[in-house]
Amino acid sequence: MAENEKRIKTHRIRCLSKMKMFLLAITCAFVSKTLSGSYMNSMLTQIERQFNIPTSLVGFINGSFEIGNLLLIIFVSYFGTKLHRPILIGVGCVVMGLGCFLQSLPHFLMERLSSYIWWFLVIYTYLRERNNTSYLELLCIYEYESTVSVSGNLSSNSFLCMENGTQIIRPTEDPSECVKEVKSLMWMYVLIGNIIRGIGETPIMPLGISYIEDFAKSENSPLYIGFVETGAIIGPLFGLSLASFCANVYVDTGSVNTDDLTITPTDTRWVGAWWFGFLICAGVNVLTAIPFFFLPKWLPKEGLKSNADIIKNDKEEKQREEVKKKKDGITKGIYNLPPVCIGYIAGGLIMKKFKITVKQAAHIACWLSLTEYLLHFLCFLMICDNSSVAGITTTYNGMQQDLYMENAILADCNRDCNCPTKTWDPVCGNNGVSYMSACLAGCETSVGAGINMVFQNCSCIQTSGNSSAVLGLCDKGHDCSMMLQYFLILSAIGSFIYSLSAIPGYMVLLRCIKPEEKSLGVGLHTFCTRVFAGIPAPIYFGALVDSTCLHWGTLKCGESGACRIYDSANFRYIYLGLPAALRGLSYIPAFLILNILKNRHLPGENVSSGTMLTEAKTTKKENECKDMDQNSKVLNDNELKTKL
Repeated sequence: MAENEKRIKTHRIRCLSKMKMFLLAITCAFVSKTLSGSYMNSMLTQIERQFNIPTSLVGFINGSFEIGNLLLIIFVSYFGTKLHRPILIGVGCVVMGLGCFLQSLPHFLMERLSSYIWWFLVIYTYLRERNNTSYLELLCIYEYESTVSVSGNLSSNSFLCMENGTQIIRPTEDPSECVKEVKSLMWMYVLIGNIIRGIGETPIMPLGISYIEDFAKSENSPLYIGFVETGAIIGPLFGLSLASFCANVYVDTGSVNTDDLTITPTDTRWVGAWWFGFLICAGVNVLTAIPFFFLPKWLPKEGLKSNADIIKNDKEEKQREEVKKKKDGITKGIYNLPPVCIGYIAGGLIMKKFKITVKQAAHIACWLSLTEYLLHFLCFLMICDNSSVAGITTTYNGMQQDLYMENAILADCNRDCNCPTKTWDPVCGNNGVSYMSACLAGCETSVGAGINMVFQNCSCIQTSGNSSAVLGLCDKGHDCSMMLQYFLILSAIGSFIYSLSAIPGYMVLLRCIKPEEKSLGVGLHTFCTRVFAGIPAPIYFGALVDSTCLHWGTLKCGESGACRIYDSANFRYIYLGLPAALRGLSYIPAFLILNILKNRHLPGENVSSGTMLTEAKTTKKENECKDMDQNSKVLNDNELKTKL
């Protein structure tokens, strides 16, 4: 007897250890997948500048992750529960690592091609004796748009205002002189890698949640899923930190002399080392996959003592499937603010403590979400004006002008300077106004080199003393910095409120689905999210953002590159207004669902009283039958005795 109890106790400890091991592994998987996703979203601007592509195309690249996820989500959700779920999740993590590595590949391919082209140009120049050829123009390393030729002779001042002079940096207008850049289609690797990353992420969500639901205690599953979703918050925090580090490292560091750069990380032409973070994400995803290959296909139900209890428990669950009360919770969405972690855990604890029913969860989710939605409109009060750029947002006299005016770039002070009107190489004048280039500012001389260069004798800068300018845009001032702080505080409060409503809202979905169809239900929910939101949203958001661009960068052949400056007012309306409109429409079906639930009898709603009444009636009938049977037996015995 003692040995049997010891064996049961050891089996129970081993079972719980495996459950906790899976919980730790799936939490790490959520950390790694959200780490990769948040890093990708943070590097979209760097990728846009690296390949000089419009925001709408960047949105399509971002939405390709949803396309890859969409290809397999229904198949994996339906058939995945019949297969070895931990191994499928491990394979998915490895595939995500492969996708991240493929996304970083363009940098190494361009570097290899750069060395080949360099040697070709050296030999070609030696044969043709063209010693004045600029090799950098045809190399595949990143060359930002600039009027200052760092590799040339700075004392020539050919990039400054020179009456009747010639500018050497004008984009060529003759198509026959344009050479197609080797890197022009390298963004396809990023697109394909993102699709593969979406395919790898497919099994993690539905199979991981269903595995916890199947083998964890019903009262523990909301808390476990709260921990898993907390991992989905920790991942973006690491991803944003990694993105911040990589964005401040120059993309071609090691290949170019960074001391010669005339731009800083705050410049719109700067491109960070976006490829480096993808390598780290690839390694993290592969390492996360290892524990899943050592986990079993099935686990005994958490808290049960033996297989006999498992069989008995399964029978009892089938008998009371319509009246059982489970506590499920999961949320779909990735947030990068720490208050969301508290919100997820608090939501799981509240469900466990107060035993929330389906109707209560629906009301909590709806009204908390509505509160956060109304709070969102306060963001429209956070206003930051456009940067003062002469010829684009202001006149050369410092007055506001109508935006999108193409003929206001030149003024009387620089009309004879023969300046390029499309090249973006901004300088900040000591009058607080920015100019598209030192030439357009009317600057005639310069001192210093690199990022410390100072331009002097600028005819367009109207000041009482010596007019001068430095490289870069002027700061917007203290007011914009304060508006950013207010916006971040408001976002933190709104994210916390929304996170409290997220788990109860998703609990309504899971508790209305049969246990064997939960994985499929999560998959269908994810499928609809990808189709109606994940794929189209980045595309039409990108197209609308492109419409707010005030000045596009210019490639060497005169084609448009990435946007250099946006209209802040219209950008704010699109960034805040479009999500507000879409979310407002979503509350129409939300209130309809609340109305439907009000007139429906759902599992967990007043089932205890009804069940007790039914059981009492059944017990009463059984007792009556037993009494009648006993009475009939007594009468028969008496009759037999009388006859004898």
